[in-house]
Amino acid sequence: MDRLDSLRIFVAVAEQAGFAAAARRLGLSPPAVTRAVAALEARLGARLLHRTTRIVRPTEAGQRFLADVRRIIAELEEAEASAAGAQSDPRGTLAVTAPVLFGRRHVAPLVFAFRRAFPEVSVRLLLLDRVVDLIEEGQDVALRIAELPDSGLSALRVGTLRPQLVASPAYLARCGRPRSLDDLADHQAIVFDREGMVRDWLFGSGAGRRSLRPTAPLSVNTAEVAVAAAVDGQGLARVLSYQAAAELADGRLELVLPELQTTEIPVHLVHPEGRRAGARLRAFLDFAVPRLRAEPVLQAPTAGPDAPKADARG
Repeated sequence: MDRLDSLRIFVAVAEQAGFAAAARRLGLSPPAVTRAVAALEARLGARLLHRTTRIVRPTEAGQRFLADVRRIIAELEEAEASAAGAQSDPRGTLAVTAPVLFGRRHVAPLVFAFRRAFPEVSVRLLLLDRVVDLIEEGQDVALRIAELPDSGLSALRVGTLRPQLVASPAYLARCGRPRSLDDLADHQAIVFDREGMVRDWLFGSGAGRRSLRPTAPLSVNTAEVAVAAAVDGQGLARVLSYQAAAELADGRLELVLPELQTTEIPVHLVHPEGRRAGARLRAFLDFAVPRLRAEPVLQAPTAGPDAPKADARG
C-alpha cells in the first residue's frame, strides 16, 4: 500500500469516526484499514487517532494532519483532472459548509440540485452553527451570514438578511403589543445564543441605534427552538428573517416593532483566494450564486454584489 493510499484511508477513518465504517466506504477489510493507519502513525512517529470502544477521533496532531492531507488530496485530484483535460468536466470532492438552519433549508436543496447537474462531483456538506476555519478544516466554500473583515478569502455577496422581533398572536393578545422599545421591559424574551450568554438586542442604526438587555426566562441554543418557543407563546424572539419566514407567512407569528429593526446583515459565499479555483469550485459558484440571489428570503444586496476579502475562518 503506497503513501497516498494510507493518507486516503486515514481521512476516511477520521471522517467516518471508525475503522469498520471507513472500511465499508473504501471497500477494504477492517484489518487492512487498521494496519494502514498503524503504519502511518509509526512512520510519522505520532499518534493521529484516539481510539475508544465507541468512537475514533483525531488527536490534536491528527486534526492538523487531517487538514493538510485533505488539501494535498484535493490539489492532487485537481492536478490529475487538469492533466487529463477534464477542467471542463468538474469532478472530485467539494467541501461546503453553512449554518445549520439556513443550510438545511436552502443550501442542502441547492447541493442536491448541483449533484444532479454534476454527478461526477462528490460533495461533503458540513452544517454547523459555528465559524469554520476553511483552511484548517479543509473546506472549499462556506456560506456566511455576517459582516466580513479583510483576510485572504474571496467573497461573493448573495443577499442580505435582517434581524426581526417576533411573537405569536396568542402571546400578543395575552401580554399586549409593544409600541416602543421602552415597552419591551414589561415582556418576556426567548434568547437564542449558542454560547450560553444573554446578549443585548440592538435596534435602529447609526446615531439612533439603541441596545436593550431582554428579560429572558427561556434561553435556547438553536434558532429553530427559539422560533418554536415563540409560536408556543413563550415570549418575544429575536431571529433572522429567514428563520421565521414560514411562521410569519402562515400567521403563527407576527412582527413586533418592525420599524425599529437593525440594518441588514450581508450573506456571502466565501472561498480561499490563494488556492487555485478548480473546475468543481467554479462550477459550484456559477451554479449557486444566481440561485441563492433568487431566494425569496434573501433581500438583494444594496452595495456591490462582491466583497474582495473575507474573514479567513469563513
